[in-house]
Amino acid sequence: MQNKYLFRRYLLFAIALFINAMGIAYITKAALGTSPITSVTYVASMFTPLTMGQWTIILNLLFVLLELPFMTRRQVREDLRMYVSQIVITFFFGLCIDLCMFIIQDLNPVVYISKIANLLIGCVILAVGIALEVKADVAMMAGEYFVRVLVKKFHKDFGYLKLAFDWSLAALAVILSLCFMGGIYGVREGTVIAALLVGPIVHFVTPYYRFLDNWITDKQAISAASAVPAQESPHTVITIAREFGSGGHLLGEMLAKELGIKLYDKEFIHLAAEKSGIDEAYIRRNEQSIPSFWLKCILTDGNESSRQQSLSPDDVLFVAESNIIRELVAKEPCIIIGRCADYILQDSPRLIKVFCYTDRESAYRRCTTEYGVPADKAKAEIARVNRNRVAHYEYYTGEKWGDPHRYDLMLNTGSIGLEAACELVAGLYRSTALPPESALPSGKHSTRR
Repeated sequence: MQNKYLFRRYLLFAIALFINAMGIAYITKAALGTSPITSVTYVASMFTPLTMGQWTIILNLLFVLLELPFMTRRQVREDLRMYVSQIVITFFFGLCIDLCMFIIQDLNPVVYISKIANLLIGCVILAVGIALEVKADVAMMAGEYFVRVLVKKFHKDFGYLKLAFDWSLAALAVILSLCFMGGIYGVREGTVIAALLVGPIVHFVTPYYRFLDNWITDKQAISAASAVPAQESPHTVITIAREFGSGGHLLGEMLAKELGIKLYDKEFIHLAAEKSGIDEAYIRRNEQSIPSFWLKCILTDGNESSRQQSLSPDDVLFVAESNIIRELVAKEPCIIIGRCADYILQDSPRLIKVFCYTDRESAYRRCTTEYGVPADKAKAEIARVNRNRVAHYEYYTGEKWGDPHRYDLMLNTGSIGLEAACELVAGLYRSTALPPESALPSGKHSTRR
């Protein structure tokens, strides 16, 4: 059974490589410069009899050889399948590039606007292929694997090291072009555009591939695995996502008092600092925000597996808080404010997901009268905080923040008030937290608070 799903993943990966090759072909045929990762092979094909695909094979095999000095014998032995698979992938990808260049050989745009159009089409195709490659999750291209090896060796940030690696190839392509052709060819504005666009497009395309989950994953194995946490964490948990100014934290305080359970919000700052080793002042300034959403997408190519290799403080903080959330839920019923908790705990058996929102005037009034935000800055601060929360949630979860389909209760605290909101959530909690009669000790009967 497992072999069937593994075969499907490899098939998906092969399809992804072909799509990637087609994207590269379109970008290249736009004649505005190719992507950074393929710039060397494209330039080399311009002044030698070898094709772009053949140079791709040569360069990637060189990466495979260069990986060995940076790996221990144990690492090679433990990752042998992934390491050897690079060789097969390299030959297949090189052939795909030449095939795709042949398929669209008659595509030679002359007008600049048509070149831009073909470049953008190529970026979208390449992003679709990369997202599919990530979905398959069975192998890695030699270039990315080489960077991963360097990350493990030198303990550097994956995103920035990958960015430096890509642009080093672009710089090498420029040098080769100047030395052998007397000018700069193959590296132009299209190279920069591709570098800026592909990662963010991958990020937004990725959620649409969820329909493939059942086809490439053993559902029975997942059910068996997920059954263990359900037994270990029987506690009912309330998660509150909220717009700034909607009173979500105040609602959490009211619920904690009403239900007699703990509230976790600012406490995460201290807990996350202990867990991650990150300074509390940094967490206080940067928690639940993405300083540059575009930059994060570029650094990871929108690639979840790349993000997992990253050692950036933002990512370390998110992982630390995610682990803390799971630990807290395993111990006791509680209320958690923000921190993508509704997504992190989505498989928990007893989870109440609440989203608080309000109208602009109510948010403005609460921010100025209760939060102490200056009146002349309140509207801008509301927009800034909400924008950061949207970016943080959607970047780390791939889901839409505030989507009503993701929550059990959508509460407009501006119209119903916090007291009524508290009563609604508390009622739902009591009905959810009520244990079945069969789970109670002999002679005991359940009662509502």
